[in-house]
Amino acid sequence: MGSGNFFNVAGVKRFILLLAGLLLCGTGLMAQVKSPAQPPIKIALIEAFSGAFANTGDAVYRNLLWGMEQANAQGGVALNPPAMGQRRLQIEKFDNKGQVDEALSQLKVAIDSGAQVVMQGNSSAIALALVEAINKHNDREPERRVVFLNYSAVDPILTNEKCSFWHFRFDAHADMRMAALMEVLRPDTSVKKVYLLGQDYSFGQAVLREAKRQLQVQRSDIAIVGEELHPIGRVKDFAPYLAKIKASGANAVITGNWGNDLTLLIKAAKEAGYTGKFYTFYGNALGAPTAIGDAGIGQVIAVADWMPNVGSFAPLSQADRQASDAFYQSFRTRFPNPADDYVHLRMQMMVQALVKSLQKLADAGQLTAKGLDVVALARQLEQVQVSMAGQTGLMRATDHQFQQPLVVGVMDKMGAPSVVYDVEGSGYGFRVIHRATASQAQLPSTCKMARY
Repeated sequence: MGSGNFFNVAGVKRFILLLAGLLLCGTGLMAQVKSPAQPPIKIALIEAFSGAFANTGDAVYRNLLWGMEQANAQGGVALNPPAMGQRRLQIEKFDNKGQVDEALSQLKVAIDSGAQVVMQGNSSAIALALVEAINKHNDREPERRVVFLNYSAVDPILTNEKCSFWHFRFDAHADMRMAALMEVLRPDTSVKKVYLLGQDYSFGQAVLREAKRQLQVQRSDIAIVGEELHPIGRVKDFAPYLAKIKASGANAVITGNWGNDLTLLIKAAKEAGYTGKFYTFYGNALGAPTAIGDAGIGQVIAVADWMPNVGSFAPLSQADRQASDAFYQSFRTRFPNPADDYVHLRMQMMVQALVKSLQKLADAGQLTAKGLDVVALARQLEQVQVSMAGQTGLMRATDHQFQQPLVVGVMDKMGAPSVVYDVEGSGYGFRVIHRATASQAQLPSTCKMARY
């Protein structure tokens, strides 16, 4: 063969290289076609980002942002067919300033901006208003329906008398939390008298009501020596309240206070030299341990869905303990500032539940690049089950109340037995002393839901 023949050895090599180049180029082009940029799934976070409870809104935002960052890093929600690419989660803050009217106004703005998923939790009064507004909106404008994911508003009425097909609660409600606290208070023979103190709105009222009911059932020997509700977010000095608590002879205070109202209450207790115990819903975060210091050791008890030191709790398996520790350490790596140390497993599970439900819709063709079937999303959410950090939770379809374990911890110094991690760099952490499984923590519901 002559040297100019295409099929000589050199020519064959050139042909193979040319073909390989064309194939690689084509593969690159196909990859670009397979992954077009698709609009994000907009999620509206309606919280207080200014005012007395701004720190709570910021803390929630960090949690949800982290959860969505992880979901997006794994590709977001893959559309069907795969050539359509993915849709990622995009969270946007809407400041309700801690007010119901502002929250309702921000809900309208969020929906007008294209959000089909609304998240809120700090304040049951706001949550109740949002549920009612969303019910009306979804009936009036079915083409722009939204779902409401609630991570902290725990008034029991939200999954009982006021339950809604569009509302999903990922936190244990107040009665469930109180029952877990009572498992620790019941054998505490040092408590003979209690003072009930709370914020004067639906949640605070629910906590005091349930505390009285459960005390009567489980510790009828305990005397309730005081019962008081105070304006939410408006008390700057709790010294007068502490004076009444001390004068009553109370061995313990039961309170559902949260945010700045709890921090200031704990601070006043320290300054007043009060030596009684605090049975709390939120005493393990947002400045409370720092405010009370050594006076809180063995005296401040808190209930939660999860605590950083649950990994040191003996009844857990080794694998679950390691998973819990890894989860917490991962959050601290993302937010290394001790002041940002506010992580809640339920919020991460909520994001995971949303992604899992959206992916099922995408697989079924009910989530596209341009649309989301919100009714179908609600139906997926009401049967979702997720596992994370050695813990599993599932949504109960009858009332949309998430079922998950609960833990109770007592404040102690970091480095004490089973206190590996402190809170917010304070040097104090919470040793887990009780854990209820999801089945043990659940309570019946009176929900009669209108379904779609």
